[in-house]
Amino acid sequence: MKRSILLTVLLLPISLCAASVEGYAGRVSYAPGESVTLHVSSTAPKFSAEFTRLGAERVSVWKMENIAGAAHPTPENASSHGCNWPSAISVPIPADWKSGYYHVTLSAPEAKDSSCYFVLRESPDTAEPAAILLELSTNTYNAYNNWGGFSLYAYNGRDKVQGHRVSFHRPPRSLFGNWEHHFVAWAEKQGIPLAFAANSDLEFHPDILKKRRLVISVGHDEYWSAPMRDHLESFIGDGGNVAFFSGNTCCWQVRSEDDGNALTCWKQSYQSDPVFEAEKGHALLSSLWSHHLIGRPENTLTGVGFLWGGYHKSHGQLMDGSGAFTAHHPDHWVFEGTDLKRGDAIGGKDTVVGYECDGCEIEWRDKLPFPTHRDGTPKNFKILATAPARWHPDDSEWYEKWEKGREGNAVLGIYERGGTVVTTGTTDWAHGLRGGDPVVERITKNIIKKLSRPK
Repeated sequence: MKRSILLTVLLLPISLCAASVEGYAGRVSYAPGESVTLHVSSTAPKFSAEFTRLGAERVSVWKMENIAGAAHPTPENASSHGCNWPSAISVPIPADWKSGYYHVTLSAPEAKDSSCYFVLRESPDTAEPAAILLELSTNTYNAYNNWGGFSLYAYNGRDKVQGHRVSFHRPPRSLFGNWEHHFVAWAEKQGIPLAFAANSDLEFHPDILKKRRLVISVGHDEYWSAPMRDHLESFIGDGGNVAFFSGNTCCWQVRSEDDGNALTCWKQSYQSDPVFEAEKGHALLSSLWSHHLIGRPENTLTGVGFLWGGYHKSHGQLMDGSGAFTAHHPDHWVFEGTDLKRGDAIGGKDTVVGYECDGCEIEWRDKLPFPTHRDGTPKNFKILATAPARWHPDDSEWYEKWEKGREGNAVLGIYERGGTVVTTGTTDWAHGLRGGDPVVERITKNIIKKLSRPK
């Protein structure tokens, strides 16, 4: 009897822990009139799902209980080629759902809740499209997701092995809450209307750029395909404006595969990329955009790049840094209404300079910074503020043209090429909006107001 009781006590927690429910949306983004498919594996016979739009408020728009559940096997190559789970339910999207980021909660009895997400684009039939398009860094979310064993990083990969292909068709990891949600919540409280897009929409739905005045990137927008970049650069050339409230932006070139449901990036192992031998010119080599073989540094798009940026208060670099920019041209319209003076600090309270930063090669004259333009930074780029940044040797010295001991900067700057491009050169700019920093808020408002005006 005592032995039976002991077995029951020991087995009960194991039984409870075995229950699970996980899933993913069939696509990263949808438009009103389409249907969201949820692909769910559940050990419970029934599960529930709820869609919540995340903005200044959390708004639940749909919920269903007692959905038939079934457990499905996880393929060995799930991280690279997806789970291939069947659709458990298809949910039509009504016309009155707002464009935005939608959090999906999955729950089942005796199982830990899990989540996935999808992005809802603005309807192409919208009579008056929003002037501002916020493109979310969904490629970056996928790059860091190690569900199924591997991501595009070694640190969280099985046996510390780095993958080179990642699928969206697996339970996802989202980084929306780290940066973009802070920006969205602030913008909606300010009454700033936004339309939303996933990274891949710039590639597969370029018409989403039509009738926009301003495209915004926020946070950690690291992984870009060539079509994404081509379409946005055409938008700028035609007079469209872009604000990069982001850092480490457009750092790695990726190639979309499986109709946008997977990404390939060989990164430091670029010699193993099939196009390394197959394609003359290496234009689509999936490595650093700034790699000399690709010859298309991100500076030509954003004005700045990671090769001349690096880390600030992260990765063991500049851990005693102030987290603030130093203003160099306080009379510029970007700083209007801030009362800043030359040499003043910007955003230190909320460490707006943090994590990963982009910069340009700089020469100093009369204690003011000027771009050298040797790194691809546009000729009319103006440096408005800087902060020190530095790469970690483990991340940089694989690159055969790296100069050991290089010091970099986060650079806030601006240039024009048909349209106007502004960059803050840091992933953490939105943290100043979360913290209510009046100077960060005013700078952000100045940029949005000026660049979203009708022509």
